[in-house]
Amino acid sequence: MTAIGTNRNMGIAGVPTRGRFALVGLTTTITAIVANALVYFAGRALISYDPEFIIFQNVSPTIIFTVFPAVIATLLYGFLRRFAARPERTFTIIAAAVLLASLVPDLTYIPSVEGASAGQTTILLLMHVVAAVVIVGMLISLAPGAGYRQSWSSHPV
Repeated sequence: MTAIGTNRNMGIAGVPTRGRFALVGLTTTITAIVANALVYFAGRALISYDPEFIIFQNVSPTIIFTVFPAVIATLLYGFLRRFAARPERTFTIIAAAVLLASLVPDLTYIPSVEGASAGQTTILLLMHVVAAVVIVGMLISLAPGAGYRQSWSSHPV
């Protein structure tokens, strides 16, 4: 029998785990940006964005407000993978709570913003959900050693 890897800092094929995790974080962030940009442009094609609604004047706010949560989520998941007993579960619970909290201003404050409409608010809510699904899904499934604890914890070495 051969050992699968005893060095905690190395991942598959000798690629450093931190480097691979950083690459997964970058890929996740870019994918979330692209997904939300697609929602932005699809929404613009379906409903006419009011020019006074500053949030949808162009795609830049969508990109900015996707980058920051994706980077913070990546850092949080990295921390949880290092220190939590069940990082995937803990991260998913935290992400769900943050998603719900992020919807509150969209449902309470955004409708009072000049130029806001029910359609634009719906697109904004959809962007939150899309970003959450992409970020959580990619980080949990693509991070080095993803699912390792569940797959191998019950098997004796």
